[in-house]
Amino acid sequence: MACRTNICRWGAARKAVCFQLDYVRWKGSQTKQKIRLRLLLLRREIMASAHMEPITSAGNAEVKRLRALHERKFRRQTGLFLAEGTRICTEAVSLGWRLQRLAFLAGRENDRHVRPLLAALEQDGGRALPMTEALLGRISRKDNPQMVLGAFEQRWDTPDLPSDTASAESAAAVPPLWIALDRVRDPGNLGTIMRTADATGATGIILIDDCTDPFSVEAVRASMGAVFNVGIAQMDSGSFIDFVGAWPGRTIGTALPASRDYRDIAYDGPLILLMGNEQAGLPDQLMQACDQLIRMPMLGRSDSLNLAVATGVALYEALRHRQPPA
Repeated sequence: MACRTNICRWGAARKAVCFQLDYVRWKGSQTKQKIRLRLLLLRREIMASAHMEPITSAGNAEVKRLRALHERKFRRQTGLFLAEGTRICTEAVSLGWRLQRLAFLAGRENDRHVRPLLAALEQDGGRALPMTEALLGRISRKDNPQMVLGAFEQRWDTPDLPSDTASAESAAAVPPLWIALDRVRDPGNLGTIMRTADATGATGIILIDDCTDPFSVEAVRASMGAVFNVGIAQMDSGSFIDFVGAWPGRTIGTALPASRDYRDIAYDGPLILLMGNEQAGLPDQLMQACDQLIRMPMLGRSDSLNLAVATGVALYEALRHRQPPA
């Protein structure tokens, strides 16, 4: 009923605008600019006065679709994923990510942070979904949900091979650095690695074989919005080995059997940093594909670091070599 009411109101408003546009064409070019300005103000008044009826039922079809985005199967079917919070959603829109659904707390239509998101939503042909705080909590599965939830279209990248014959201008730029993750299982680890990759200026992340979904709600939360800033690609192990074979730079892998300290090697030029699975580490075939294997010294009783921590240590060591402090 609420949707039908909104459609009727917007339909009437559209007829009024169309009528005045006909009047603009008849009136002539001299007053056209003034009338168009009046029409813009009229449209804003209509938007401000139009009351969006909030969704209050958990059985609403749109609420069910948004809740289903917690499941990987449904994310694959729809090509959508959830992001939470006005800051992250606004940043995603500014980077060109397509917004398909915007769930927000009813009554916030004219909030200065929500209005730009509604404008982007209209441009992308999406749907605005004002609703109660309780329903936002059901969708996010949190007791204290964000007041804005966005459903965005997923985006996958394809890594390019850098040219061997770079011009002087491109040679001055920082060469590409891809992080390759073999069968990473924990979405919190993946999200944290995305965040660190963004912080250190890495080109992107290559997910090898069956990894956790980078667009899961948990991974997106842990990335703190970095999922929108870092390229994400997928490969099976065979395709990755072929890619490494054609890579003009070096591939460095972390492995417990390695004898070389991670601080004792060079990180210049095009680089792939290969990290293994949380439990099993790198398999033999991927270790053989590396130009160099490195390890991190363990001085206490611990025999290894958390995957996200180890990746962060290696990335900041690479950053120290590739972009030394001024």
